[in-house]
Parts: sequence; C-alpha cells; structure tokens
Amino acid sequence: MSMILTVTLNTALDLTHHVPQLVPHASHRVTSVTERPGGKGLNVARVLAALGHQTVVTGFVGGATGAVVRDLLVSESPTDALIPIAGNTRRTLAVVDASTGDTTQFNEPGPAVTPAEWQTFLSSYGELLGGARAVALCGSLPPGIHVGAYADLVRRARAAGVPVLLDTSGEPLRRGVAARPDVIKPNADELARLTGSRDASTASADARRKGARAVVASLGPDGLLATTDEGRWQAAPPAPVRGNPTGAGDSAVAGLLCGLVTGLSWPDRLALAVALSAATVAAPAAGEFDRATYESLLPRVEVTSPASGSAPR
Repeated sequence: MSMILTVTLNTALDLTHHVPQLVPHASHRVTSVTERPGGKGLNVARVLAALGHQTVVTGFVGGATGAVVRDLLVSESPTDALIPIAGNTRRTLAVVDASTGDTTQFNEPGPAVTPAEWQTFLSSYGELLGGARAVALCGSLPPGIHVGAYADLVRRARAAGVPVLLDTSGEPLRRGVAARPDVIKPNADELARLTGSRDASTASADARRKGARAVVASLGPDGLLATTDEGRWQAAPPAPVRGNPTGAGDSAVAGLLCGLVTGLSWPDRLALAVALSAATVAAPAAGEFDRATYESLLPRVEVTSPASGSAPR
C-alpha cells in the first residue's frame, strides 16, 4: 500500500463554538457547535484525503473521548491506525467571536502514555513506514513520551528511505532537527526559539545548519518562507483572509506533502500550501478548508524569490 502517513502522538477531539461576541466574565449563547477528530496530524490527513491522497493516521487514542474521535474518523477518508491507550484523549475548544472573527483556543493536557504503549506504537510505526511515500510528525508530545521521541521517529523514517516532515516546537523540535528531517515547518516564534534569531531568513539558514534539509517558516498573513538546497522563496495570498486560523498551519503541511509526493517544484508546493492554509481560515470549522476559496486562490498566490523576483510556476 502506497500512502502518506501522519503521526499525531497527542490526538484530540476538537470542539468549535461560535458566539456572537466573546465577552470576558459573561455567559454566552452558542450559535453553533462542531466537533472533529483533532490534533495536528489528523488535520493534515483530513486535508490530504480531501485532495484525493490515500492517508493513514497513527498515534495514540483512548477513553470515552478517544472513542468519539475514532467514530468520527469512520465518516472521513483517512485510514485509522491509531494505538489504543488506557488514558482518555484530550479535548480542545476553539471559541470563534463572530463580531471580530477572532478565535480563542483552550487545549487540555494529553493523557500519559506508558512505556509499553510507546513500544507498541514503535512496532506499528515501523510496519507502516514500509508502505509510506512520506511521513509527517506533528504536534506536541503527551506526558510519558521522552523529549527525544521525534528525533527517534525521524531517524527511523530516514533509515526506511521515507521523506519526513517535522512540525513541532520547543525542545522536541530542537532534538528532532538534529536527526536531519527533510522538512521542518515552524512558525516565526518557534523558529526564533530554535535559533535565537527573529529574522526569518537568518533563522531559517541557521536551522538548516542545525540539520533540517529544508525549512518552511509560517509568517502568518505574510504566507510562507521556504529555505532549501534548491533556493529560497516566499509565497503569500493575494489578500488577507478573515476567519478562524485554527488548523491553517496543518493545511499548509498537507500542501507541502502533496507537492512532495507529486513531484511539484518548490514554488508550486508553496503556492499549494498557502492556498490551502488561507482556505482553512475561511472554513467555519477547525481542520477543514473551503474548496471554493482554495480553487480561487491557488492560481493567484504570489511566489517570489529574493534573488530573482517572481518565481516561475
């Protein structure tokens, strides 16, 4: 089986509440509620599946909340290869203020993972790599998982000859970069904490020296900056998109993976990632993208190279 594998060690049930206006210390009448299987890798897989890619999700899931996550996955296209654990899967709550379009996020801590559960995951991960065209390692580490876990997973993917994208932060990112992933996708703050530089270009070059083969930095409304061994490009949407940014970075990861497995050039990968990211901001629920917005934006994303101006696409 040839597929894209996404790893979410700290899965979640994502709840999105919409309110007319978010007022501190007040009661609110919620106008709509959506729930989706969540965690960064599950969001990535949902977008990839919507784009027609065969996708498998793995990681940990448990308890009553985990059962809801698995039930919801049945109605979606990604294949469920999640590892059951004794702990209860966490929930995340996004509250969308309709008056401003702003989102307030609440993330519960994840359940503790035992050493035996981790070993079960590693055995499954090794088997899944045998059929993977690419793997994405996404999100935070739950309690019980050692801080070098992503570095271990990167090394196993590289040993299997599978391209690996790492999307995490803090010490797990620092250690993971040293294992030489093919791509990392930090936001500006995560990149600054990794390198000590607030300048995205300088920090991206430093992250490559630390081990990442390519760095794709999320710059918020300014799009993405890619620093690779083939060159450097920046891509941005033609105009700001208003809405819920939850999951926008995960959609960008999906675009990068899609471009990787289909052999797109870096400028085309970035255009795809930016269009998907912006279309996710426009979608009403976290972890989804608005297809009409995506199709409208894709041909209009501007990709430039600092050395030569507009890049051909």
